[in-house]
Amino acid sequence: MAEDAGSSDAEWPANLNVEELLQQGWRPTPFRQFILKLHSRCNLACDYCYMYEMADQGWRRQPRRMARVTIDRVAGRIAEHATTHGLKSVEIILHGGEPLLAGIEHTRYAVTALREALGEVELVVQAQTNGVLLDEAFLSLFAELDVHVGVSLDGDAEGHDRHRRRATGKGTHAEVRAGLERLTASGYRHLFGGLLCTLDLANDPVVTYKALLEFRPPMIDFLLPHGNWDAPPPGHSRWTTPYGDWLVAVFDRWYAAPVRETQIRLFGEIIRLLFGRPSRSEAIGLSPVAVVVVETDGSIEQVDTLKSAYEGATGTPLHTFRDSFDTALLLPSVAARQIGARALSGECASCEIARVCGGGLYPHRYRSGSGFRNPSVYCRDLYRLITHIRDVVSDDVALLARSAPAGPAR
Repeated sequence: MAEDAGSSDAEWPANLNVEELLQQGWRPTPFRQFILKLHSRCNLACDYCYMYEMADQGWRRQPRRMARVTIDRVAGRIAEHATTHGLKSVEIILHGGEPLLAGIEHTRYAVTALREALGEVELVVQAQTNGVLLDEAFLSLFAELDVHVGVSLDGDAEGHDRHRRRATGKGTHAEVRAGLERLTASGYRHLFGGLLCTLDLANDPVVTYKALLEFRPPMIDFLLPHGNWDAPPPGHSRWTTPYGDWLVAVFDRWYAAPVRETQIRLFGEIIRLLFGRPSRSEAIGLSPVAVVVVETDGSIEQVDTLKSAYEGATGTPLHTFRDSFDTALLLPSVAARQIGARALSGECASCEIARVCGGGLYPHRYRSGSGFRNPSVYCRDLYRLITHIRDVVSDDVALLARSAPAGPAR
């Protein structure tokens, strides 16, 4: 698949000059997170899914399962990349579709092959699943192989079942709950990585948050529904901030709790950035994105959420049977996500919170004709959330400063 097959040469970053960047002293950041599409199909039919329900339908051309010979090649390429850059650790995310559809033995083979290929390099493995196949057999395997598990859950039964359904239309909350109850039992709770929750304006924010807390997750990721300027998300408004207001309500409940109940990645990253620390998430901030995807056929792609933008948006001309991951680092579309403020639109660059917002999640910036050099379609919502968190935290810091005992007289 040709890189950026669905965009024109005029759309940024197709015309980004990587050679010029190198001459100016820029150097790429090696990949540290590898998303392996172990299985390309899913057993659910969630109506907001960027893989199956949005612009890019490339999954139809992919083999259902990553073949063992492909797994071996990918493992070798990841080891090669780690050795070249002296990486001490890498993270592998088993993904799909639904990765558990690959089966017990195929999953065992994949994780074992990766560990053997990487040798002394620390390997952190996580499976991201919809949760309905989390049975005793899989959990036993994950405990044996030290694979952590992230689960998608959109709140209480009503909120979850509105979108996360079987092809028959049947909701899956009861099945996911059963899987989570098995995962959070005493023998497996240490494998629990956290919950992914896609925000829905129809769901009460605090009710949603409390429903997630029921499982005592170590981390919650609240995800904005994927959309862009050509295909805005549900309820999007140019003049109001419905998504920002929703997230502010959760933040206030989370921040005011007398004891920290869980981590919320988005809020934690915003607070880090407000204090001058670098971002650790591609959703916000200006840190280089060091993530790459390998499809079931072994082809190298960009992060899969770009499938929400247009057909071919994730594509590159590279394949693990021909190309190293270092080659991918020099593609304009990959470099664009590693050059920080230079990738921002003029409007974003002049914004007071540009260093914190970072333009928002890259796929949400797309507009046909100009590509990805635009503000996020969630620009106003992000401004609402970030300035609210800034003001709340600043007030607390000022209060602490006023209440701190005076130092010794000089």
